[in-house]
Amino acid sequence: MDTIENTKKDYFECFAFGDSPEMADELLALVLAGKKTATVSVILEDEQAPSVGDLSLVLDGRGNPACVIKTVYLETVNFCDLTWDMVKLEGEDEDFEHWKAGNIRYWTRDAANRGYTFTDQTPITFERFQVVEVF
Repeated sequence: MDTIENTKKDYFECFAFGDSPEMADELLALVLAGKKTATVSVILEDEQAPSVGDLSLVLDGRGNPACVIKTVYLETVNFCDLTWDMVKLEGEDEDFEHWKAGNIRYWTRDAANRGYTFTDQTPITFERFQVVEVF
């Protein structure tokens, strides 16, 4: 995959992980503990895709700035082609089957909220990141 290094120092996005304040805090704690070094997302046609080098401001569950992460690797694959070696870097589950079941539930909710259809063929962007600043 060709990537473009971001030389700007402004934020690509400002976001909280997950889809609830509780999930945002839980996933942020994994990031800050160094257990979560990757994330997966669905990027719709009208949305800007991240690039290697992008800086993102991560918020806690109350919307407060918590840290800045830098995208260090990107790959887009169909959901069915994600592997345990990839997704275990999310630091959220002990095995692939639990991860898959939880993510199917999450992506089904996300699809209903954002107006797309989730299947095992849905393109998923796998992103590895590193924490560059903690507030």
